[in-house]
Amino acid sequence: MNTFLAFGREHVERHFRKTGQSVYMHLKRHVREKVRGASGGALPKRRNSKMFLDLDTDDDLNSDDYEYEDEAKLVIFPDHYEIALPNIEELPALVTIACDAVLSSKSPYRKQDPDTWENELPVSKYANNLTQLDNGVRIPPSGWKCARCDLRENLWLNLTDGSVLCGKWFFDSSGGNGHALEHYRDTGYPLAVKLGTITPDGADVYSFQEEEAVLDPHLAKHLAHFGIDMLHMHGTENGLQDNDIKPRVSEWEVIQETGTKLKPMYGPGYTGLKNLGNSCYLSSVMQAIFSIPEFQRAYVGNLPRIFDYSPLDPTQDFNTQMTKLGHGLLSGQYSKPPVKSELIEQVMKEEHKPQQNGISPRMFKAFVSKSHPEFSSNRQQDAQEFFLHLVNLVERNRIGSENPSDVFRFLVEERIQCCQTRKVRYTERVDYLMQLPVAMEAATNKDELIAYELTRREAESNRRPLPELVRAKIPFSACLQAFSEPENVDDFWSSALQAKSAGVKTSRFASFPEYLVVQIKKFTFGLDWVPKKFDVSIDMPDLLDINHLRARGLQPGEEELPDISPPIVIPDDSKDRLMTQLIDPSDIDESSVMQLAEMGFPLEACRKAVYFTGNMGAEVAFNWIVVHMEEPDFAEPLTMPGYGGAASAGASVFGATGLDNQPPEETVAIITSMGFHRNQAIQALRATNSNLERALDWIFSHPEFEEDSDFVIEMENNANANIVSEAKPEGPRVKDGSGMYELFAFISHMGTSTMSGHYVCHIKKEGRWVIYNDHKVCASERPPKDLGYMYFYRRIPS
Repeated sequence: MNTFLAFGREHVERHFRKTGQSVYMHLKRHVREKVRGASGGALPKRRNSKMFLDLDTDDDLNSDDYEYEDEAKLVIFPDHYEIALPNIEELPALVTIACDAVLSSKSPYRKQDPDTWENELPVSKYANNLTQLDNGVRIPPSGWKCARCDLRENLWLNLTDGSVLCGKWFFDSSGGNGHALEHYRDTGYPLAVKLGTITPDGADVYSFQEEEAVLDPHLAKHLAHFGIDMLHMHGTENGLQDNDIKPRVSEWEVIQETGTKLKPMYGPGYTGLKNLGNSCYLSSVMQAIFSIPEFQRAYVGNLPRIFDYSPLDPTQDFNTQMTKLGHGLLSGQYSKPPVKSELIEQVMKEEHKPQQNGISPRMFKAFVSKSHPEFSSNRQQDAQEFFLHLVNLVERNRIGSENPSDVFRFLVEERIQCCQTRKVRYTERVDYLMQLPVAMEAATNKDELIAYELTRREAESNRRPLPELVRAKIPFSACLQAFSEPENVDDFWSSALQAKSAGVKTSRFASFPEYLVVQIKKFTFGLDWVPKKFDVSIDMPDLLDINHLRARGLQPGEEELPDISPPIVIPDDSKDRLMTQLIDPSDIDESSVMQLAEMGFPLEACRKAVYFTGNMGAEVAFNWIVVHMEEPDFAEPLTMPGYGGAASAGASVFGATGLDNQPPEETVAIITSMGFHRNQAIQALRATNSNLERALDWIFSHPEFEEDSDFVIEMENNANANIVSEAKPEGPRVKDGSGMYELFAFISHMGTSTMSGHYVCHIKKEGRWVIYNDHKVCASERPPKDLGYMYFYRRIPS
């Protein structure tokens, strides 16, 4: 009740011991089954008067069968003395006011993202007295199409006359032609239900007159008028019923293994993540990340230490949030199979659907996406971009000397040749994934593709149903060949000619990572600059050998380009600022860094570009990259002149402040007065540029310096010389080895572009493939390895 931080039962004692805070409010929600009576169909959800907390309810529990009751009390530590709330008699007025404020407050996530929360739907004012025409219309259980345009998706049944018409058109070319709305304007019939969403629990109902989604308490009766028995309907995501006969061709169906009876999986490592509204890109990446032992050990394996030494506000600490999420996914506490009695009860109710609740990554998403213009929104994002963003965060928040993202890190040798002089330059840069182009010209079924395209265009022009999809089949070997071929270098500046010239570049692996991430470059832009996606099938191998892509370095007979840098061009209005102002490395604009990293440049190079251009934006930093990208240390960590270590948080555990920079004595005294050692205080202030608040957080997140005080003293003794033997500049951290790999996970995307669609992850565990589709975790029957977007390979020991 002092910091207003919330903790689970197993962590509240740790917080009490750490901070001495003794007063906590205990909040609990009880779920009880209602006394069953006669069912009257789909009833509107009404707020239970016993619910006063602004918490999520369990969507998997039918509100007609269960009721909720909230309980609140104060608990005084260490004796666990409990005071039930409200209790005006025993509590001081100030405490009572504080308790009332907490209990009546809105969820911070609801305040942050009001548009993503589902409000309680109102009951339509037309539902009670809806007129239904006795015109003999009967709706079949499947095979629907729009009465005006023959579309077969996004169809709505008007509840007055039984017309089946298509919905609105959306910006991503999905949806329909808006004929349902036109029909309302012509007739004034207000209510429609979306076909494919009808289940015994209800359906999606829309009121054209009220212009919003509504509830229809008499929906069962209104549907029965047109021959639909909602108690025997089973909705599907794409609007097709189970008895529809349709080949599994659509990537939505194939990737999600629709039509296959999937067995739910439970236990450690089989916990799903709830979709927060277009958060599937995050869920898929995190499932793959925490299937890697190095990440499991770094975070979940260090859980007691990370939690014990977390900052005063753990909600703003990356390592704490990673550990919390990893524990939720791997502990098995949130993925337990239903007990036998529950299974019997479900069978008796004819609703045998094993519940998989998953965990909600709200706090994790809020932290990792803050200050990022895209990930902090509720729009769909690119999983590959989020992967790089996550690697950047891991690099900047390494735990001591341990950095689990090193398993992805490898060196790329780039050979650039001047076409006029034939001279070459070899450089190395750090990267974290291999981007493979889609070799469309190598498709093995070109004749089928041409015939399909002609038939599709003819069907569209004649408004007939589209033909069955034909997907391009691309050999993986062709994509690998396209990766290794030379590419032209735009605006290449030849140091031999001291002028711009034509140049070609080839890339090879200077080292092979322990885990190789392969991205298929499916997303591109059309001639009209509209984003589009290659819907292709690539025969990705289970075993991958890329040893032939090993770099060879300068070859006999090759002559190197002179080591001369091109002239630097800086905007005139920025020169004075650049010469007079050096920003603190900790204040680097991370949004500009990520914009550059998402273009494919190394993270360390992006940080240097933003730093040396004074946070003037991604465009100016991009110009710096173009000028410096051929330099040997282009992708090396940022090192400050006059400083003893690398500037990036991921490059040195000592931070960016030089060892000869003695912090103010009064600030040291403040920290030592809190009970910390003087050596700890000095080191923390040096690592945080003498910022008191950040220094305190640094102490809690670096307990190893408390344990190794001799090392700190030695650092202090060497401060005047600005030399520490352990702080010698280190080379790129790589774990080189064989180029033989085996596939263990892949992430697939469904949809037309990265701005829309859905992500699903498949992971091979205990010898079998498992599909992670948000909160649903099941044994995979037909893993669609040919339709993936990102593939994760692990090295095979030689």
